[in-house]
Amino acid sequence: MKRNANYSLLFRHEALDTAESGKTPILPGDAAHSELIRRITSSDPEVRMPYKESPLSQDEIDILKRWIDQGAPWGDHWAYLPPKPPIVPNPAVALSSVGDPAGQSPMLINPIDNFVVARLQAEKLMPSPTASKPDLMRRVYLDLVGVPPSMEQAQAFLSSTDPLAYEKLVDSLLASPRFGEKWASWWLDMARYADTKGYEKDNGRSIWKYRDWVIDALNADKPFDEFTREQLAGDLLDHPTDNQLIATAFHRNTMNNDEGGTDDEEFRVAALIDRIGTTWEVWQSTTMACVQCHTHPYDPFVHKDYYRTMAFFNNTRDEDVPGDYPNLRQYSKEDQGEVQKVTEWIRAKGSSDQATATAFFLKTMEPKYHPHVFDEITNGSLLDNKWLGIRNGGHARMRKINMQHKQSLLFNYWTSTAGGTFTIRLDAVDGPVIAHHAIEKGDRVAMYDLKPAEGVHDLYFSFDNGGIAPGAAVCAVEWLAFGDAFPEVNTSNGDAMRREYLKLLNAKPTQTPIMIENGPEQARTTQVFIRGNWMVRGDTVTADVPASLNPFPNNQPNNRLGFANWLMAPENPLTARAITNRVWEQFFGIGIVESLEDFGTQGAAPSHPELLDWLALRFRVDHQWHLKPLIRDIALSATYRQDSRVSQELQARDPQNRLLARGPRVRLSFEQLRDQALAVAGLLSTRMHGPSVMPYQPAGIWSSVYSSEKWKESEGEDRYRRSVYTYMKRTSPYPSMMMFDGSSREVCTSRRIRTNTPLQALVTMNDSSFLVVARHLAPLMMAHSDNVGEQVNQGYQRIMFREMAPSKRAVMERLYNDALAFYRTHDADAEKLMAKKGTSAEAAAITVVANALLNLDETIVKN
Repeated sequence: MKRNANYSLLFRHEALDTAESGKTPILPGDAAHSELIRRITSSDPEVRMPYKESPLSQDEIDILKRWIDQGAPWGDHWAYLPPKPPIVPNPAVALSSVGDPAGQSPMLINPIDNFVVARLQAEKLMPSPTASKPDLMRRVYLDLVGVPPSMEQAQAFLSSTDPLAYEKLVDSLLASPRFGEKWASWWLDMARYADTKGYEKDNGRSIWKYRDWVIDALNADKPFDEFTREQLAGDLLDHPTDNQLIATAFHRNTMNNDEGGTDDEEFRVAALIDRIGTTWEVWQSTTMACVQCHTHPYDPFVHKDYYRTMAFFNNTRDEDVPGDYPNLRQYSKEDQGEVQKVTEWIRAKGSSDQATATAFFLKTMEPKYHPHVFDEITNGSLLDNKWLGIRNGGHARMRKINMQHKQSLLFNYWTSTAGGTFTIRLDAVDGPVIAHHAIEKGDRVAMYDLKPAEGVHDLYFSFDNGGIAPGAAVCAVEWLAFGDAFPEVNTSNGDAMRREYLKLLNAKPTQTPIMIENGPEQARTTQVFIRGNWMVRGDTVTADVPASLNPFPNNQPNNRLGFANWLMAPENPLTARAITNRVWEQFFGIGIVESLEDFGTQGAAPSHPELLDWLALRFRVDHQWHLKPLIRDIALSATYRQDSRVSQELQARDPQNRLLARGPRVRLSFEQLRDQALAVAGLLSTRMHGPSVMPYQPAGIWSSVYSSEKWKESEGEDRYRRSVYTYMKRTSPYPSMMMFDGSSREVCTSRRIRTNTPLQALVTMNDSSFLVVARHLAPLMMAHSDNVGEQVNQGYQRIMFREMAPSKRAVMERLYNDALAFYRTHDADAEKLMAKKGTSAEAAAITVVANALLNLDETIVKN
């Protein structure tokens, strides 16, 4: 595909173009005069192509001739063609035990099965019978809510004779609040959600409200088009709610580099690049990263397409600053009352527009300026490349500021010295003064009055304090913001409201990083990066989408909201396919297209293309973008309900189960493993939402530079919260999660590649989190019976919900007896195992058995 001699076969217009030689390789309809045919049939070794390689066969040459004579038609890759309603096959099948657990339904429960069975018949294979009721029950619990049933729930289902019992079970699980907690992990991998900012410092970040938003959105079955729109552009919706603003934290999960001396613009661009790649991967299953540097070598995306996408995302307020601005500030109930009071007073004494702007600023502290806007810095610098620090007598310039409606200044600064002042002049260091104010000692947001000025001006900020050391800054400025004059200045009511306004601005409410779009005064232009280098700029581009995909609608705004709507447009060929394929992978362990992240020509081909299109259209058209009905379709299908046992012949023929002749058998994710263990021992907390928690983690894992942040083990039931709530530090993620292929969340992870290593067994057999579970499971087993065999069977039933085979039980009884013999002569080891003085050898022995039960192969997989 590589372009040589100014010729490429990647795109039709390039293939039909004139080559460097001046000749036209392909003349549609005229193979005899096409240079390509002359070259591949030449007897001259210096002319014949492929050069210095084996010649094409006569059959291959004949195919190329016929193709050119037929007009050289150019087919598009399957993924870039809009899905069309496929004809649902109707294979002739007899009644089978494949169906509901009672074996009363035909093999074909819904169209999913029609497509699968038709393919199996073509391959001369038969589907597997339905899984047993206990296995199917456990499977669907783990897939839909991520935890197994309680013993009571299990008994209710297993004893039911209702032919619709399984269907009702699926519906109840879809309605469970546990559903959102399970599926959130799936989405948070793609959203690269973490509780820290990444890079060297990797300081903490308060963004857990986004995680809670995802859980609630999934539980509410928010339509996926809304789910998309709010995450990519919630701030651009009319009168966005707090929840819609929190949703935009999807793209504030990008990393921030707080290391001293780093260039904030460089890492703002790094975050921007991450947003482009993540958006294309998540919603389009498209690898757009290489287009940053050059035209895609395999897929129909040109270099400028990358920067046209960048233009959609390049105009946001975040600038890689330590404060993680912009943030949504959510005040206490008391302070929220004060916000309302100040806002209504300004509406009454000022104007409605000023009140709206005030309320928005109190909520987001936007729009504001960071010190990066200053240039011509004299006798000062950007401290640590982040804060403006001017020494006595120095100054800095802000260029081309429109002074319309700018009669007040909010100034966020800190200083440890008293006696400082700052002065603002128009257009020159000695220009007209519009402000001269004292700087108070401390760290605060202060408000200063400005003299009215019309038009666009350069502003010169001068700082003075003769009482400080020559090398010291008068103060450090973090940000500043302009606004209308505060109403009723120098009146008792006005001054009181002003103090209340500043009190709110200086408060420390809960904050969540969000997206906010730049206004016209701060809008950025977007240029092509030559060879992907952000410091070497080329042509200016405007926001647009690749010409090879559905066109950008004329009625949509050229911003993130318009782009989100383009992604969800019926004409978009990729979104519905990409998402349904990801959902399918959650059930079967592998997507219909294995490469979840890449639907391009270098990605995997779909195993069942017609089924993928049927699912995509059903998701978008029939289910109107609701995920739960799509998930229900899959869970109710006979294909999903199949037994996962496999014959040697089928294992050899289809080891990855691509043909779906059996049920899914894949290892549980770490979240499912840990949550299952906690659940079967009766430890799992049902508490939802809130700041991330810190369950057990071995000492010495964290080494937080530049901060005193430490892993402090949570107390009470927080130690047993679901794994989705576990604190995620990017440079030191939860170690047992990483051992089971979890993501460090530094970049988007579309699929976790499953591995199988001895270290995983060391975690589940030795990690204190799992050992604590065994300690709690053991008494439940002992309370059931005095007979060891019955105790073993009880522990097994709490995990697998069926009787343990006698041969397996015998192995566990031998383990118990060996452990009992050991602990009867090793009291100290028994106490160490149980972390309890005076423990009995019997308790220690049954705990060893409980630990082994939690490590059975059938325990750590879905079947």
